[in-house]
Amino acid sequence: MLRCEFHSHTVYSKDSLTQPEKILAACQRKGIQRIAITDHNTIQGGLHARSLDPEHVIVGEEIMTTQGELLAFFVEEEIPHGLSPQETIQRLRGQEAFISVSHPFDRMRKGAWKEADLLEILPLIDAIEIFNSRCISPESNRLAQDFARQHDLASTVGSDAHVIFEIGRATMLLPEFHDAQGLQAVIRQGEPRVSLSSPWVHLTSRYASWYKKLKSRR
Repeated sequence: MLRCEFHSHTVYSKDSLTQPEKILAACQRKGIQRIAITDHNTIQGGLHARSLDPEHVIVGEEIMTTQGELLAFFVEEEIPHGLSPQETIQRLRGQEAFISVSHPFDRMRKGAWKEADLLEILPLIDAIEIFNSRCISPESNRLAQDFARQHDLASTVGSDAHVIFEIGRATMLLPEFHDAQGLQAVIRQGEPRVSLSSPWVHLTSRYASWYKKLKSRR
């Protein structure tokens, strides 16, 4: 079984200062065999990390659509933000990516979904994220879990790590897979290992955003 981290961010995200090299070192220390680098609206962090460790890194992207955020794994071509969910999904399907939905019911963060909009795309996606370690309210994760059960959806979990110590807070144990099709075949066999992060971790993201804005003005 592989221990997999499906939601992480690097310095290529606007709200993280974490270098890909440090993430890979943390994965080695913590026994994580697969990590998806899912930076906001870019695959540059994933490509950087994969160039350093192609065996363990999955290139991903967290994409802001007009209705909410999508998570994609095994991405080869970057998808721009601001497209409709349907257009985003169509572009991801064109490159045979695996598609999940990040923290769908976390109303405290930008990127949450209205249930009606989520229902529209259910036939088009592979899974939804039923546990996100950065959800401040446990109710957000419970709603996602209930929704997945109600609609018989496959699920992913993720630490949503923006700093090193968050890596591994929410992982899944899965049989071996090598691509999106392989992940689709085994995802329902996943065994979650999850824990919530402290709400104060959001301050690290705000600091990173503030630091980058200040630095760009110099």
